[in-house]
Amino acid sequence: MTELTTLASPLDVGCVRIRNRVFLAPMSGITDEPFRQRAHAHGAGLVVSEMVASGELAKGRAGCDLRIRHSGLPVHMVQLAGREAVHMGEGARIAAGEGADIIDINMGCPAKKVTGGYAGSALMRDLDHALSLIEAVVGAVSVPVTVKMRLGWDESALNAPMLARRAEQAGVRMVTVHGRTRCQFYQGKADWRAIRRVKEAVSIPVVANGDIGSPQEAAAILEQSGADAVMIGRAHYGAPWVAGGIATAAAGARAQGIPQAPEALADYVVSHYEDMLSLYGIESGLRQARKHLGWYLDRHAPDVRAEQRKRILTSFEPVEVVAELRRLFADSPSSISLRSAA
Repeated sequence: MTELTTLASPLDVGCVRIRNRVFLAPMSGITDEPFRQRAHAHGAGLVVSEMVASGELAKGRAGCDLRIRHSGLPVHMVQLAGREAVHMGEGARIAAGEGADIIDINMGCPAKKVTGGYAGSALMRDLDHALSLIEAVVGAVSVPVTVKMRLGWDESALNAPMLARRAEQAGVRMVTVHGRTRCQFYQGKADWRAIRRVKEAVSIPVVANGDIGSPQEAAAILEQSGADAVMIGRAHYGAPWVAGGIATAAAGARAQGIPQAPEALADYVVSHYEDMLSLYGIESGLRQARKHLGWYLDRHAPDVRAEQRKRILTSFEPVEVVAELRRLFADSPSSISLRSAA
């Protein structure tokens, strides 16, 4: 599969070398430090922080430090969102000062709370303003700057090629394109062929994003889009190893660290849970971890009894949660569905 094997090769983003071309997408409330560390350990070429609001970062709001903190990985990439050039520039300087090797600008988030503030994909409705933010970030830091976008705001304004071209002229070193418009949110099928128009408009690397969860889909999106790399988001729910599994498959190697037995999966989930409690503290960590526990159950133990699921997802006692997880995987191994991307 020629298209797939290209994903195993390194990619240069400005002066930064990425070890392979299968990336973990930035996802708010999901791709925190424990998640990124796991995705990298499994073999993902590049992992990206959660979206950080530049205004809050510039003002020193609590919690932003955890989002931009360097986690010790070879490449530290921070994604910023916002609508004020002064905040975007200052946020970029702060992130670079904390060790960010690449700064990504969010121009693709479709969430109403983001677009309602004229950030995220709402910026695709005003390319002149979008360029003012890009220029502020590029001018503020010496590290490579990238942009993540959608095809456009809606079907009547598919302006991703124009935005990408202007971004390149402003000094952006890579663009990522999700193959949907903002108004589609995540409905329907991503239009992989439409991404090719962006690839044809620029000379910098283009990353294709949307509806990728297997080596076969990764190969197909490369063939249809002509992109240089792939970025994978929601397929990681309950499976931080998906990007790494595709990358190792592209290299013809065995997947790294994917749990292959119910007991190993229990250890994996418990370790992730405990790392989140350590990062956020017990009170906040319990809340932050519940969505991940729910995704692990949905994906790998869909037949878990309702009362047991409720205990796992609502308990305020970490010891009880850990005990219930281990009991689930020990007592019902036949109901566990272990899925890897390789």
